[in-house]
Amino acid sequence: KVPYLGICLGMQMAVIEAARNVAGIAEAGSEEFDHELGKKRFEPVVYHLKEWVQGNHKVQRNADDDKGGTMRLGAYDATLAEGSNVAKVYGGTHIEERHRHRYEVDIKYREQLEAVGLRFSGMSPDGRLPEIVEWADHPWFIGVQFHPELKSKPFAPHPLFSDFVRAAIETSRLV
Repeated sequence: KVPYLGICLGMQMAVIEAARNVAGIAEAGSEEFDHELGKKRFEPVVYHLKEWVQGNHKVQRNADDDKGGTMRLGAYDATLAEGSNVAKVYGGTHIEERHRHRYEVDIKYREQLEAVGLRFSGMSPDGRLPEIVEWADHPWFIGVQFHPELKSKPFAPHPLFSDFVRAAIETSRLV
């Protein structure tokens, strides 16, 4: 069980693979990869984000908007599940992380994915946007929608990077 840290697209791909190969959603995919006009080739477990809350107001976009204006940019809060690996890494259940993306895991698949062990361990405060996933039975498998590299410095690394390296070193000693 090799440690895994998926950032942004890395989290999305982990969710797609879990949906396809563990949850049985054979056509699971992302709207980002579905470029044939008028044809739906995938079951979009990852979709083009059209609405989110920023501060005290709702931001709305649609598929026809200029792509430059459809990103979820900036710092956003997230709530971490009690007892989750990420809550242990952060040392608490409230975080603020920086985002730069326009695709998001669709919350409507949460129940199906959690039933097979993919835990949605970090959520936006309104509970509508998955921010972090982890495998319940894996010692260190974490996917994040945000970009921890934007809050990391050479002498003050982000806690996800520090703990990922710790887990990798620990795992390498087992081989």
